[in-house]
Amino acid sequence: MRVTVTGASGFIGSRLVAHLNAHGHEVRLVGRAPRKGMLASARFSIWDAAASEPPADALEAADAVIHLAGEPVAQRWTPDVKRRIRASRVDSTNLLVNALGKVGARPRVLVCASATGYYGDRGEETLTESSTPGTGFLPEVCVEWERAASRAREMGVRVVPVRTGMVLHPEGGALDQMLPPFRWGAGGRIGSGQQWMSWIHMADMVRLLAHAAVTPGLDAPLNATSPNPVRNAEFTRTLGRTLRRPAILPVPEFMVRMLFGEMASVVTASQRVTPRAVLDSGFRFEHELLGPALVNLLVEKQAE
Repeated sequence: MRVTVTGASGFIGSRLVAHLNAHGHEVRLVGRAPRKGMLASARFSIWDAAASEPPADALEAADAVIHLAGEPVAQRWTPDVKRRIRASRVDSTNLLVNALGKVGARPRVLVCASATGYYGDRGEETLTESSTPGTGFLPEVCVEWERAASRAREMGVRVVPVRTGMVLHPEGGALDQMLPPFRWGAGGRIGSGQQWMSWIHMADMVRLLAHAAVTPGLDAPLNATSPNPVRNAEFTRTLGRTLRRPAILPVPEFMVRMLFGEMASVVTASQRVTPRAVLDSGFRFEHELLGPALVNLLVEKQAE
């Protein structure tokens, strides 16, 4: 397949590009600027995702487009940051779909990043792809984001929004930020620790994105999360055990709010997400359980 990837130099995008290339797909890269270490054999197109439509030659005759570009959510939400988050997701997706309408040979599928933030803070409720959206800034952004992507269906393109949970990899994302205090023996649960965390190993994340692109029957949202979410207290105990460090220093919720402001609602939210539609599509996770997943990422990878 010929696959165009936006956000190709990002935390997930760079690893997806490597996966697609290793499996024989022709990859086109789209981003703000080329970066060191990017796939040398791939054609790169410059795109300011919040300001203009992507260049037509990045999309023409592509079999699939995987849209991952977006401003990081994990930062303090000032009014300007919130504007950038919305623009980099909703506006960029509208611009991308507008561009798809102008190319002669359109892709068969648009796989568009979304987030489990779609569901908001839901306590003990088990959430599947058919669950309703939550309330608040991030759920509203996710709803608009997926609505923008769905416009491509009017052009005969199947659309797969991928609602991504916490992606685990030691070189980026939430796990990378957790590792220093846990390695110092200063890690612990957040608040009560009873909130549910929905996670996915990076290897399964990139495999799932590729699966969404190559599986013809998929034309609806998918939850990119392990079938086995865990409570925050279990996550922190398991991480401490993997690192052979104590994990007994709780972080009070008021401290999280002081550090992150409104964005703290994402850190403390309870989301018990299950990937029902993913499993029904025939996808099988290689890393279903948290303990072995962390061992793979933090022990086995270091030993290689």
